[in-house]
Amino acid sequence: MSISAADVKKLRDVTGAGMMDCKKALSESNGDMETAIEYLRKKGQKVAEKRADRDAEQGLIAVHISDDGKKAAAVELNCETDFVARNEEFIQNATDFAKLAFDKNVNDVNAIKELEHGNATVAKQLETLVGKIGEKIDISKVVLLETDGQLVSYIHPGSQLAVLVDFEGELKDEATGKDVAMQIAAMSPIATNRDEVDSSVLDKEREIAKEQLINEGKPEHIAEKAAEGKLRRFFEERVLLEQKFVKDSSMTVAEYLKQQGEPSVKTFKRIQLGSN
Repeated sequence: MSISAADVKKLRDVTGAGMMDCKKALSESNGDMETAIEYLRKKGQKVAEKRADRDAEQGLIAVHISDDGKKAAAVELNCETDFVARNEEFIQNATDFAKLAFDKNVNDVNAIKELEHGNATVAKQLETLVGKIGEKIDISKVVLLETDGQLVSYIHPGSQLAVLVDFEGELKDEATGKDVAMQIAAMSPIATNRDEVDSSVLDKEREIAKEQLINEGKPEHIAEKAAEGKLRRFFEERVLLEQKFVKDSSMTVAEYLKQQGEPSVKTFKRIQLGSN
């Protein structure tokens, strides 16, 4: 049957697929728009399956945070090349998915893929993007935080690193919160305070320090005591509130917040592209 240019354009506007793909989809579907859309989605599914073993190590992180700082969501959307990650449509999709996670209170990758967004589920939209762009595209992280204190977000230029910080109370000056968020981005702490550090991590660090000291010729009983001193330095390097404040190394992050008369940090999320 004859396929009109107007129908091809309409299908392209709806799906974002290429002109030739739209024309073929309409031909295969006898001109039926809904069947053609399903045809393109199935094509996207095939492409997605074919590229499932490819590495999608590029992408970006999008954050949506409420005006009052009580709730925030972040989504990591991945692709194969930096070129696609800079594409306006890709950026818009990441932004839309972050808002969807926020609106629907979702903090799980599988859960967000099942949500309806527009005329299809997020999973179907990802398949359509794969078919259109020709790269593996997937959501790898979803983070949701709510607080009775205040949340502050920071996105590092390039959108490959984002930080959400949950403060114990409301901030008088959000710039202080941004300073702490940037500290987390730069110094990559593993915990807010030492009580949060897993005991297995401490045991490993203690054993490493002890072995180093024994290899330096220290007796074992002295090495055990000295290892505790090295453990204190570990806390200073890896625990947020005990880290030296990057803008003024004469004080810790905890001391900086106290000096500013601001609440302490309850918890944080540091989301880096490609990391676990």
